[in-house]
Amino acid sequence: MRFTSTRNKVDTVGFSQAVLDCMPADGGYYVPADTEDLRRWILYTDENTTFASIAGALTSAFIKDEFSPIICETIATKAFPFEPVVRQLDDTYFMLELFHGPTGYHRDFGISYLVACLETMLQMRDSTAVFLSVTRAELGSVLAHELRDKKRIKAVVVYPKGTVHGMQESDYIWNGGNIYPVEIEGSEADCHAFVRSIFSDHDFVAANRLTVANTANIGRLLPQAFFYPFAFSRLKNKTAGDIYYALAPGNYSNIVAGLYSWQFALPLNGFLTPATDALTVDTMGNCVLLDSVVPLNKRQSADPTDPSNLERLEDVFSANKLMMRNFIYPVKLTDDMADSAAKELFMKYHIYADRHTARAYAAAKANDAMIKEDTGAVVVVARDHPSLSADYIRHTLGEAPEMPENINAVLRPVLLNRPTIKTVQELRNIISGINN
Repeated sequence: MRFTSTRNKVDTVGFSQAVLDCMPADGGYYVPADTEDLRRWILYTDENTTFASIAGALTSAFIKDEFSPIICETIATKAFPFEPVVRQLDDTYFMLELFHGPTGYHRDFGISYLVACLETMLQMRDSTAVFLSVTRAELGSVLAHELRDKKRIKAVVVYPKGTVHGMQESDYIWNGGNIYPVEIEGSEADCHAFVRSIFSDHDFVAANRLTVANTANIGRLLPQAFFYPFAFSRLKNKTAGDIYYALAPGNYSNIVAGLYSWQFALPLNGFLTPATDALTVDTMGNCVLLDSVVPLNKRQSADPTDPSNLERLEDVFSANKLMMRNFIYPVKLTDDMADSAAKELFMKYHIYADRHTARAYAAAKANDAMIKEDTGAVVVVARDHPSLSADYIRHTLGEAPEMPENINAVLRPVLLNRPTIKTVQELRNIISGINN
């Protein structure tokens, strides 16, 4: 499979280049330039097919021109000693839980896969790379966990002062680890500005082999496409009708990844999601992507620190914009509708739902008639462990789930006892020092 930019369909690159040099020079995002028909393989899977097996097969389809099937299987096996869980709630509703990784965040899946891919690529090239990321808490914790014992990848993670969580002393570069947490005297917006400034210097990025660990990197986004064939393998013998996925919009990466699965011939009928300011409905109730009114050549460059993935969503439907109406069903929700959905999930199924899961379920319930018309099924996507939203759940339900120790460790504050920085140049010096 080759990859091209959302803003330039002439030039294509391989998977390795798209991951290592993750931000196209034209200001867009990398997207698949072609698709693979995996219908035969997808329809062959069943409830005994492991997530790692699905990931290995799809990885081979993505990068068979660069890596052998054995290497692809090895990447997937290393990345996924854990897997999602699909629960059947009733004849119509299922839940896909993405919080069964080591930290309880859905990011475990994407980052674990990206790290496994990147480590393999770098070993084959006898090279190294550095993640440069901004976070307030969980991304740094997930990166720290996944980079333990890695030989070729390091990460510089930029935090507002006092927000470092979930790291061990052995994780730090100055103690022989792979993470360099940097606290700045400023806000999260200042952190983004620092990192954005560095990525605008393409020569510095190339010289220091910088890349990102968020979904701006196609290597972080693509593994989210594995969720849907996995869910299908668990549903295929339990429903004969249409299959819809209800999910929070987030930065739209899970919707885009689901659409990539559809392009690989996965049977699915649409995505039910809370409307946002950018992805909403018109007066007729049809899906509208407001960004599409601005020509690509008039837009700012894609943000390497905070991707929205709307441009990738737009790209999927670039050949037929009307098709988006038949795949994405945004629903305008109120807080009361979300709270009622959370209560219903608890009363009917004894499920603790955070705000995102509750809103996804509310969006599904708003489309109940369409779903049941064809005896369809809905998979509600629960991204993060509910204990991470204990305050909301306790306020809504009067009780909250206990937090497992592995997740509690992720939230534990860390005192670095190192100087904070105030300028971009100081951050550049840290990055340069790591690579010398």
